[in-house]
Amino acid sequence: MRSSHNRERSSGDHHLEGDGHLNPFRRRRWPFLALASGLLLVTATWGVAWGAVSIPPGAVLRIIGHHLGATFGPTDWPPAWETILLQIRVPRVVLAGLVGMTLAVAGAVYQALFRNPLAEPYLIGVSSGASFGATLAIIFIWRLGGSGWNGVSLAAFVGALLATAVIYALARVGGRTPVTTLILAGVAVNALLSAATVFLIFSMQDAFRAMHVLGWLMGSLALADWEKVRVVLPYVLGGLAVIAGHAHSLNVLQLDEEQAQSLGVAVERTKGMLIVAVSLATAAAVSVSGTVGFVGLIIPHVARLLWGPDHRFLLPMSGILGAVGVILADSTARTLFAPRELPLGVVTAVAGAPFFLYLLRRQKREIF
Repeated sequence: MRSSHNRERSSGDHHLEGDGHLNPFRRRRWPFLALASGLLLVTATWGVAWGAVSIPPGAVLRIIGHHLGATFGPTDWPPAWETILLQIRVPRVVLAGLVGMTLAVAGAVYQALFRNPLAEPYLIGVSSGASFGATLAIIFIWRLGGSGWNGVSLAAFVGALLATAVIYALARVGGRTPVTTLILAGVAVNALLSAATVFLIFSMQDAFRAMHVLGWLMGSLALADWEKVRVVLPYVLGGLAVIAGHAHSLNVLQLDEEQAQSLGVAVERTKGMLIVAVSLATAAAVSVSGTVGFVGLIIPHVARLLWGPDHRFLLPMSGILGAVGVILADSTARTLFAPRELPLGVVTAVAGAPFFLYLLRRQKREIF
């Protein structure tokens, strides 16, 4: 068993690092990972400082430090600043970071599992299931719920998981889950649930609820609070921990499923665990943010082009860049036309679609 594991590690690492000379960034991954983490901290600080009420970054750090018991500098800020930061902006920025991190890592995992550069977190039913569940909740349940879930978020979470489970069950053939069958099942169920969601919207008599559905479908973090962070955090951290533990297996799976099996990777079990972990984390994120497109598609491409396909570095870098991207997008959404807010999904689409076209034009050869 040990020799098989060594062969697996040697073969997978050689395959993924053999082209490291093509990009100087790939030889300095850890310093750039630390630099990206610093960028995330700067972006988060700027995100909580920027808004209709501008708060200096120095005051932001002093207020947060004072709240954590590490007082430094004068405490002469207006009381309203502390309320705005701790009750509105900080939970929103934290939730934006969690959503962006989850979607970006999920996109990297799906692109690896399906060996398809166009794979993204909503491929196997998470988005359509969440949208259908949220629409049903807005029509029949509205805001009823407890323990941090309101009715809409809970229904979206359950709908996303049920849709993913149905697609996965439909794709199972003789104890195996062929990638092509899984994608086709996802396309079919996504189309069916999307049509059902549109039908429900057209059948609504209440224009306010119809607009609420459309707002949810376009994505928003306007209702972010610490309770939503508390509810989402265990699913996100648990899913990301499982994914991180399978980073090397994802490397080996890039060779071929038969080769990976011969090198000691339990292919079907690994695929199943990763799909469950990604689905749980993504469903939790989507349940509080609505549909936020392009993050899980674009960010893994950027990380892969700069730092290579080794998932031991690709996954954390995708997560950090995803968090940075959604924090910036959400900050833009809430301030560009203040006091009105743009839907978050509109901002990510406007930024992501042209950049994706640029990547397609720039990258002449196959990415993987």
